[in-house]
Amino acid sequence: MLLALVMVIVAVLGGYVMTSLILLKYPNLIHNRKKLKFKCRHISHRGGAGENYENTMTAFKRAVALGTDMLELDCQITKDSKVVVSHDQNLLRSTGVDCNISQLNYCDLPLLKPELPVDFDPGHTFVGSGKEEERRIVLLEEVFQMFPNVPINVDIKIDDENLMKEVERLIVQYNREEYTVWGNFSDKVTRKLYSMNPRVNLLFSMKQVLLLVLLLYTGLLPFVPIKETHLEIFLPAIYLRLIRKRSNNTSYLPLHTFFVRSMDLLLMRRILFNHLEKRGIQTYLWVLNYEDEFRTAFELGASGVMTDYPSKLKKFLEENPQYQ
Repeated sequence: MLLALVMVIVAVLGGYVMTSLILLKYPNLIHNRKKLKFKCRHISHRGGAGENYENTMTAFKRAVALGTDMLELDCQITKDSKVVVSHDQNLLRSTGVDCNISQLNYCDLPLLKPELPVDFDPGHTFVGSGKEEERRIVLLEEVFQMFPNVPINVDIKIDDENLMKEVERLIVQYNREEYTVWGNFSDKVTRKLYSMNPRVNLLFSMKQVLLLVLLLYTGLLPFVPIKETHLEIFLPAIYLRLIRKRSNNTSYLPLHTFFVRSMDLLLMRRILFNHLEKRGIQTYLWVLNYEDEFRTAFELGASGVMTDYPSKLKKFLEENPQYQ
């Protein structure tokens, strides 16, 4: 009796594993492919923070002229409810003024510094012309007006209902649901965005990324519907490089190293990226600034790469047509 029970369990588990593996490779047997209006290989982080003043109209114009597939930018909201393009809520790093954007009206926002550090390339600083027009903090609406058909990745930086509503209003006003991707690290914020307008392309929150890993290694991933359209994650090697360069205290480094190496082992899997691709879900790796990083990302099967150096990534893709 016990032997028969064991055999039944083994048969059931074997069937489950086999079915899961088949559907992992051929998900379209049970899932309809998500139909997106765009596919992006070349993505300019903050418009190309290593080659222009980050998140400015000058950066966006130059990246688009270069042929970037997508602009990545960050949004905050001012005291007078204007949605502006800025990574930081506090302006000290970018402008030298220790004040939050939410405390100022748009007309009172200071200019960016003439020199700005490149966050994801420690030790490097962008030094521009210093012209005031090039250092102006721009409105999201201006970007939508200037680039009506360019895919834009919008990072909603804070949990602010007014910010989310205003961004959604602008997306609808400029008919950009199918050409915009939005989201946040926080699952709470991302869920709010999805409920506000499910027609806008959606990023995975960190909670959903961890769930994705769990589903992959339990074999459940092929059976579970996914509302998100874009998996946007860091390449673990990048994070290790950043914390080593930035940290003056290495006591916490082993914990960070363990976590990041675990993510590398569990998440950086071509079979996962291929599965998502077949379901119409694009994978972007960020923020990569060197050729070996570009190569690693595309070899893993990433849909696209986000970089601070648009011209460098363009040159790499031209010299490596196998990744186009």
